[in-house]
Amino acid sequence: MTKIEEIKTVLRQQNADAAWITTPLNIFYFTGYRSEPHERLFALLIRANAEPVLFCPRMEIEEVKTSPFDGKIIGYSDTENPFEMCPQIFSTMLIESEHLTVKRQRELSQAFNVKNYKDIDQSIKELRNIKSQEEIANIKKAAELADKCIEIGVAYLKEGVEEREVVNHIENEIKKYGVNEMSFDTMVLFGDHAASPHGTPGNRKLQQNEYVLFDLGVIYNHYCSDMTRTIKYGNPSEEAQEIYHTVLNAETSAIKAIKHGVTIKDIDKIARDIISKAGYGDYFPHRLGHGLGLEEHEYQDISSVNNNSLEAGMVITIEPGIYVPQVAGVRIEDDILVTEDGYEVLTRYEK
Repeated sequence: MTKIEEIKTVLRQQNADAAWITTPLNIFYFTGYRSEPHERLFALLIRANAEPVLFCPRMEIEEVKTSPFDGKIIGYSDTENPFEMCPQIFSTMLIESEHLTVKRQRELSQAFNVKNYKDIDQSIKELRNIKSQEEIANIKKAAELADKCIEIGVAYLKEGVEEREVVNHIENEIKKYGVNEMSFDTMVLFGDHAASPHGTPGNRKLQQNEYVLFDLGVIYNHYCSDMTRTIKYGNPSEEAQEIYHTVLNAETSAIKAIKHGVTIKDIDKIARDIISKAGYGDYFPHRLGHGLGLEEHEYQDISSVNNNSLEAGMVITIEPGIYVPQVAGVRIEDDILVTEDGYEVLTRYEK
């Protein structure tokens, strides 16, 4: 069953006439065509009893034709109203309530005489949650390239180098391996500066005997990686090394428990309990991880409040951390493929 047919199944279950999808990454997921249209309308209309329709600026029509999408294309100029090019009436429509603006919803109501709206966000999240073999292959390659980024960054470390210099060096050098885009802003933080979990790299200079935190990822064929390594430079303090080994124990223990059918909150608990018993519970302020795919943060949430179960085909991150002001910040993160009988670690740079 194709992904669009999956949505048609949802339409039947919801007694809806059509689905209106507007998130560019979700449109790519269903059509194979990616665009960033800015203020222009870019939308996929999936109808219960007819072929899908892709609305796009006229200047993009030829590119759409070269994509896997085989439905109807409605291209419009900047002076045209695209809704007038597809006159239809839908009683009930499924929308991405997390993305659709009030203005666009008003336009839908007027153009298609929609009476009822229902959400489709969760259905799409659940479809994207389980990766195909092609998606997994892309994420694996993205993870391999993230490993290379860490290798490049570690080799560039020297006393007196600034955080921002290391960031720039990584992002410039990885382009030689075909990477055009990072998954998110690369993070390189030195010593106690890493005690801010989402710190911003600046002009802090590397000193002897401290840790260096790298958090980065790349995009390969539209799919993301996201990994963190905390690297020893010289001989950090005894407390800093204790923090590191506590985080490493928490991460490896949580990963070992991963397999199809395990409750997600139980994975979080394994790591959190280890950190709490070591006396650092108050310094682990975030969830254990998240889903990974077309975006660096996807469904599902790997946290203490998620009662769902892991499923084979999910790709998640495991990233415990301890952040003690004026001492050190340590986070270790890997990308993990959930399998029927266990897991596969996709990011492999040494820990």
